[in-house]
Amino acid sequence: MIEFILANMPPIMFLTLIGLLLLGFPVAFSLAANGIFYAVLGIVFGEFSFSFLQALPNRVFGIVQNDTLLAVPFFTLMGLVLERSGMAEDLLDTIGEIFGPVRGGLAIAVILVGTMLAATTGVVAASVISMGLISLPIMMRYGYDRRLATGVIAASGTLSQIIPPSLVLIILADQVGRSVGDIYRGAMLPALTLVGIYIVFVLVVSLFFPKMAPALPAEARKYREDNGRSGLRSLLVTTLLAGLIAYAIDAAFFASANTPMDEKIVVSLLLWGLVMFVFALADKLLGTGLLSKITSRVVFVMVPPLLLIFLVLGTIFIGVATPTEGGAMGAVGAIVLAWSRGRLNLTLLKQAMESTTKLTSFVIFILVGSTIFTLTFTGFGGQHWVNSLFSDLPGGMYGFLIVVSIFIFLLAFFLDYFELAFIVVPLLAPVAESLGIDLIWFAVILAVNMQTSFMHPPFGFALFFLRSVAPQEAYVDKVTKKRVEGIKTTQIYWGAVPFIIIQLCMVAVVLSFPGLVMHYKGTGPKIDPATIQLGTDFGGGYGSDSYGSDPFGSDPYGDDSFGGASGSDSSNGLSGDAATSGDAYGPDPYAVDSFGSGSVGGASSGGDGAAESSLEKEHQQADSKDPFAVEFK
Repeated sequence: MIEFILANMPPIMFLTLIGLLLLGFPVAFSLAANGIFYAVLGIVFGEFSFSFLQALPNRVFGIVQNDTLLAVPFFTLMGLVLERSGMAEDLLDTIGEIFGPVRGGLAIAVILVGTMLAATTGVVAASVISMGLISLPIMMRYGYDRRLATGVIAASGTLSQIIPPSLVLIILADQVGRSVGDIYRGAMLPALTLVGIYIVFVLVVSLFFPKMAPALPAEARKYREDNGRSGLRSLLVTTLLAGLIAYAIDAAFFASANTPMDEKIVVSLLLWGLVMFVFALADKLLGTGLLSKITSRVVFVMVPPLLLIFLVLGTIFIGVATPTEGGAMGAVGAIVLAWSRGRLNLTLLKQAMESTTKLTSFVIFILVGSTIFTLTFTGFGGQHWVNSLFSDLPGGMYGFLIVVSIFIFLLAFFLDYFELAFIVVPLLAPVAESLGIDLIWFAVILAVNMQTSFMHPPFGFALFFLRSVAPQEAYVDKVTKKRVEGIKTTQIYWGAVPFIIIQLCMVAVVLSFPGLVMHYKGTGPKIDPATIQLGTDFGGGYGSDSYGSDPFGSDPYGDDSFGGASGSDSSNGLSGDAATSGDAYGPDPYAVDSFGSGSVGGASSGGDGAAESSLEKEHQQADSKDPFAVEFK
């Protein structure tokens, strides 16, 4: 029996872990206890080397030092401050006013508000609970189908998983050893595509089943002009005019022919928000009355958080700030916004910081536990077992991605996204890289797939959160004074099913069209082949004495310094990015100057420095050049 266990230790460890989690033991302690127990068992029977556990202190210290994970508390604090300062209520009230006259408009408003909350909070629980408390009573009041209403709220709340600055994307970037900024850029287009599909689904449902998503009655819309008009025309004209002015300012003072598209978009959006805010502020201070009530409401409610989103994500996208710096800037900006609205107090700060501390501690404890588990799992040859399972699948790269997507989808019935990210991803990432799969693309596929883990009936956490705030018993509405029936749990489950199907279709789209993600790499510099000159002059040698000096300069390995290590070695050992300080390997022996000629090791030819004819000067210049240099003009 012992021999069988020792011979099949990796699968037994994995099954034991699943069993402990299903029994309800805490994730962090299940991981750590599993790893320690089987490590001790292996040491006793001589099948496990104690040297693996000797690396544990360095691993734990590296987790605490991890710059990538430092962004988690900052983004969490930013989102919680904005959420607790009443931003969700203001956004839903304003966006609902815009789309209210349209059938399904309130559901569309919920999706858009969920998108903005996702771009600020990054926490599913906060988004789902806020939207459930605010929008669900309104949707029930005006006759929305309960399945559609609950499905829209749960789906829009889970957008926090895929829309930057998602905490899941930060964790995945750490686990696959890639830049957070790159994974943010890669995930943005699939996330916006998913939002668009949600909106199209609501429009189709409201078109064919109008009673499921009726338009809001006129008396439910508060911000109307004195003449009874909606004022939406003023909003449209102001938005377009501000956009044109922002584009002109960007083109005149900031953008150039060589400016990257990401930077152009970020600067234009920031300028658009500032111009809109200046218009509304001037109209309010001067009392001109040029802007409608709904326009002023939209600007003062929506533009400040949008500017904060553009500023935080934009600086990360264009490389001005690291994710940690962007998160810190976002946290300070959220506190300033809450203060400017008169909603900042010690109670709010205390609650936000307490929740931030709990979530950050939760992440760190799970990461420490997964590190212990991974060390033991690797010591028993677990990585070879995983490679043997997935590397030889039929279909090559796409066969692997399809099987992994199905595997993650099934595991998501039982495991939370943190558990999947810390346990499964470190085992699969090396296999994916060995198959030539871009790890950013791989991480985004997993993120979209793991988003369904919050909506799986009956285990989805988003459904649990919504159930906790959805009324179960009938009640009398405060506005209409009518009796409103409660929401059954089965209605919440059935409401989630269409959106789960949409998300699985989105997984297939991202898998089939890598360009949705791979645009993060950019196009790189353009080089015209006609301008490349290849020098083939072998005259002059490498100096006056061709054997007197090393033709390749100094020993490139003379300096035995490998620089410092940026980042840290987390549970999978992939998150540390090697970085050198200066030239760790000595002078580059093959340096090529793209603006002139390259020189090999600094060797130069002799010459008297005072040539009397142009022919002699040309010979001198030819001697001083690297015969293998490539010159770009």
